[in-house]
Amino acid sequence: MAHIIIIGASTGGLPAAYEARELLSKEHQITVISNTPVFHFVPSNPWIAVGWRKRKETSFNLESYLSAKEITFSSAGVTEIRANNNQLLLGDGSTLDYDYLIVATGPKLAFDEIEGLGPEGFTHSICTIDHAEKTYTSWQEFMKSPGPIVVGAVQGASCYGPAYEYALILNYALRKAKIRDKVPMTFVTSEPYIGHLGLGGVGDSKGLLESEFRHNDIKWITNGKVQRVEDGKMIVEEVNEQAETIKTHELAFSFSMMLPAFKGVDCVAKMGEDVVNPRGFIKVDEFQRNPKYTNIYGVGVCIAIPPVGGSALAVGVPKTGYMIESMAKAAVSNIKAAIEGKAPSAKATWDAICLADMGNTGAAFVASPQIPPRNTAWMKKGKWVHYAKVGFEKYFIYKMKKGSAELAFEKHLLKFLGLAKTK
Repeated sequence: MAHIIIIGASTGGLPAAYEARELLSKEHQITVISNTPVFHFVPSNPWIAVGWRKRKETSFNLESYLSAKEITFSSAGVTEIRANNNQLLLGDGSTLDYDYLIVATGPKLAFDEIEGLGPEGFTHSICTIDHAEKTYTSWQEFMKSPGPIVVGAVQGASCYGPAYEYALILNYALRKAKIRDKVPMTFVTSEPYIGHLGLGGVGDSKGLLESEFRHNDIKWITNGKVQRVEDGKMIVEEVNEQAETIKTHELAFSFSMMLPAFKGVDCVAKMGEDVVNPRGFIKVDEFQRNPKYTNIYGVGVCIAIPPVGGSALAVGVPKTGYMIESMAKAAVSNIKAAIEGKAPSAKATWDAICLADMGNTGAAFVASPQIPPRNTAWMKKGKWVHYAKVGFEKYFIYKMKKGSAELAFEKHLLKFLGLAKTK
């Protein structure tokens, strides 16, 4: 009997757990460890931050659903990974031994790297549901006395889509309230151009998003290095291709949401340079295995991926939901092979599907694979994307409650799009 432990219970950890339960025989033990007893559907956070969703609509308690699939669950969290001993130290002081470990922790939010950034400073966040709810509280106050808005992502961020999404959701909310004319908006990003997305662009993402910003009177600063944030003011250095400062902007704001840089969580980051990169992200090979400890697998935002193309500032590569699920499927398939004494063979396709809401419309892209060069790359806009994201929210939450990594409907849709999770 093998004991497979998964650290993390979000868009990477849960699909990995369900995939393991489906692929492995019942004699093998599966344990999921999280630092929270509740699942939150993170892509809904921009809606929560404007009051379009409530916590109860996008969250559920994990234990009963995992238990129904004979998966052990703990919300104690992990404080130390003792890879030499195949052991974890949990937050409650207990230890667990594993045969195979899947790390799907997500990131540590590095607000502290910029003075005044984040919920404890002068900007808001939509990275967690707690942050999103706090943001909504401030948004309600802002609507009573509107003023300038600054939205974006700082240097070192690696998930730019939600920043664009939230900027355009705010734009729609302001127009609906008929106070858009009172609110100058500026988008600040470390990307070399609008629509780069950490991916070197997808299809005509540059043209589409620039057009959307122009149409909605949203100004932008690219190659923007946020130096510090003060109460109601953001200091941004605009740099050239050589990372030399060409202009310093002092942006006044009444409301701001800035995505932070990401780092590896503490229990992963302190595993050492043989295991993680300088930012604390776990190194993996083409089979999702750590090169030093081949019984440790990495899935999702916590893994190290080199940046795409050259940029003057740090621009991380996003790990989108579908891409993460493909990693999870590959990792579990290779664990099954290892248990059976076979060589690993499953590789994640790293194909990407992204749905970004813009209030009453939206933009969608498909990139296969996500990292260029690609076999397929397109980006389109339309009201159908808004409804598609609503549908996906309901579908994914249903799928995670049902305890299945992939339902028949999803398989047929992916086949229609010419996509697959593994190769």
